[in-house]
Amino acid sequence: MYVWLSVGMYVWLSVGMYVWLSVGGLTAVIYTDTLQAVILLIGATILAIIVLVDVGGWYQFMAKYAHAASNLTLSSPGNYTCGLPRQDYKHIWRNAVTGDIPWTGAVFGLTVNGLRNWCMDQIMVQRCLSAKNISHSKGGCMFAAVLKLSPFFLWIIPGMISRIYFPDEVACSDPATCKAVCGNEAGCSNIAYPLLVLRKMPTGLKGIMLAALLSALMSSLTSIFNSASSMFTMDIWTRYRRRASQKELMVVGRVCVLVLIAFSIVWIPVIQSAQGGQLWTYLQTMASCVSPPFCWVFLLALFWKGTTEQGAFWGLVISTCVGLVRMVLEFVYPAPLCGSFEPDTRPLVLRKVHFFHFAIILSGVSIISIVGISLMTKPRPPEKLHRVTWWTRNDTTDPEDSESEVESEAENEEKSQSNTIETLNELAEPKRRSLRVYFYNWICGIDDTPKPKLTVEEKLIIKKKMKDIGEDPSSRKITAFVAVFVAAITTFLLGFFN
Repeated sequence: MYVWLSVGMYVWLSVGMYVWLSVGGLTAVIYTDTLQAVILLIGATILAIIVLVDVGGWYQFMAKYAHAASNLTLSSPGNYTCGLPRQDYKHIWRNAVTGDIPWTGAVFGLTVNGLRNWCMDQIMVQRCLSAKNISHSKGGCMFAAVLKLSPFFLWIIPGMISRIYFPDEVACSDPATCKAVCGNEAGCSNIAYPLLVLRKMPTGLKGIMLAALLSALMSSLTSIFNSASSMFTMDIWTRYRRRASQKELMVVGRVCVLVLIAFSIVWIPVIQSAQGGQLWTYLQTMASCVSPPFCWVFLLALFWKGTTEQGAFWGLVISTCVGLVRMVLEFVYPAPLCGSFEPDTRPLVLRKVHFFHFAIILSGVSIISIVGISLMTKPRPPEKLHRVTWWTRNDTTDPEDSESEVESEAENEEKSQSNTIETLNELAEPKRRSLRVYFYNWICGIDDTPKPKLTVEEKLIIKKKMKDIGEDPSSRKITAFVAVFVAAITTFLLGFFN
């Protein structure tokens, strides 16, 4: 029932998402993200204050959480270990061997996953590149860093309080009971926050909060699908269709979104079965298998001039293959459920190597393979490294283009001229264009208006403005201050919950 309910809700959200994304594109995604973030922050702040006051304050919350267990757990000694909160629930730095999130994996493995997600993911990069200038881009990143601190206070703590309020549901420990409560044999922690919204939120705000949560889910999907379709269209399709028109690229992007939606709907049962339906564990496990290679390719290419194309490519291939082996094993050999008393017969690499520790191992494989192959191949000449590494970012000279890049630029110019001539010919036709054509162009985001012909000097000015990384001094000081502030708050929290 819950699987089909999830599929139905996802399909409904996907249809609305596709219409919104098709019509508005990245601009619509950014505006909706901003609006939904404001609504979620306001609603989550109100709910956090209500439940924290209702539970008796911080100290009462911490004392009550230690004993938040279902009646079945308290009456059944066999499930006592599974049903009670972990003894180290107050600590971020947990045992490197027995901890569910070992501190070694949190410091090194989770950092690699975070770098890949927050600094190199297409969704993040696309938004940074859409900013007016470097100051706006850095300001957005700092604002996002401030918002990243809020989930601890606005979602994690209320979710823990939800276990105090509804122990028989959120803190269920027996697989059969949990299956009956929420459809997940591994536990019902995934429903902790939704239950709090439904049962503790004031009536007037409850609907707004639920709508914002669903909208945020749809917004996340639009962000992912918009970025994925952009990568497929611009990086893969144009590689085989070099003379593809703008109209063709827009249509391919829309079709790509439809394919991704269909694939994601099919993937829902896989997520339901993987890691017992615990979404955060599933996401981090998958990230630990695929993120380190991309992270280290980017970092080495940015900070080491000796990185070669062959080293980056084959290092990425080798380390990704190693990560995929672990990913396949995770699906084939799921961990036994707590309380089921089943023996753990998984391979040693799964039983003894935490997925965050595997991220560290995979990072080592990535670094060794990239560096080793780069040292055995011919490095790029200095004239091709201008403005493409950290050390050459302030160079005034553009990097020297390769022959393939020169040919590609010539083809793009020829294609642009061809598209302009085709558009002018269509506009010059005396017959009126049908309503179907206008609707088709509107859905596909195609603009038939001819673009003005730019001179060489105008093109150079636009190109220089797009590549400018100069900053306003006052903006630079403000972003630096915010960065230090966020780092100080994070350090305090890590020290307080040691």
